[in-house]
This record gives sequence, structure tokens and C-alpha cells, in this order.
Amino acid sequence: MSEISRYLRQSVDWTVVCCGRSLFSSFQRVRCRFARSGRWSAMTSALETYINRTVAVITSDGRMIVGTLKGFDQTINLILDESHERVFSSSQGVEQVVLGLYIVRGDNVAVIGEIDEETDSALDLGNIRAEPLNSVAH
Repeated sequence: MSEISRYLRQSVDWTVVCCGRSLFSSFQRVRCRFARSGRWSAMTSALETYINRTVAVITSDGRMIVGTLKGFDQTINLILDESHERVFSSSQGVEQVVLGLYIVRGDNVAVIGEIDEETDSALDLGNIRAEPLNSVAH
């Protein structure tokens, strides 16, 4: 299992929001609640539980953004506060780029999940080496 797969499995409970494909071939057993764009009430329920909690968002272009979910709308545009992007590299540790208050367009959201803050804070991000995620192929 790759370092990025181990990291993502340990610290995040994922909800697939918009894409119909799996981003991660090794994520067959990860706990996911599927909420496709045609099921607004299921998606709303899933996302409402994440309000004011720390979440990780993986975008369709393969970026991972972590922040506090402050709100969302009917097109799954997300408002994240105190956010940062985690940039993975196979040659050096995870770099965290501070973004602050950040809006992620709903059509760019592939997966969102709540971060287990205790597990996440115990990880040594400086020693995690992994290839960056690929873009989602539709």
C-alpha cells in the first residue's frame, strides 16, 4: 500500500460527492457514503454533518485541500475557513500551502471527508512521500 493511500485511509472518512468513478484504485474497502448530484437530499444530509468540522476535499484535478467547512450551496460550492492545500511529493514530505478562507467550485469537488483530527495530528507529514494524485477521468 502506498504512503498516500495509508495516510488517506487513516485520517479521513470519505464521502463521494460528484464523480462517478473512484479516484483511488486501492480504496475498494474505504467507508464511503455515495451521494450523486441527482440526490440532493442525501448530499445535503451528508454535508450538513460536516459543517464547522475539519474536512479534506479532493478536487477533480487531484489537489487535496483541508479546512473547516463553513457552508455549501445547491451546486456543492464549498466555503472552507483556515484552509491549506497539502501538496504530495515522492522526493520530499508533504508541503502545506496556506489558503485561508477559500471557495471550492462544486463542479471541481470529487470527494469530501471529515478529518479525524487526533489521527491527523499524530501523522508526521514531513516524512510522507507519495506521488501526487492524478486528475479524475470522466
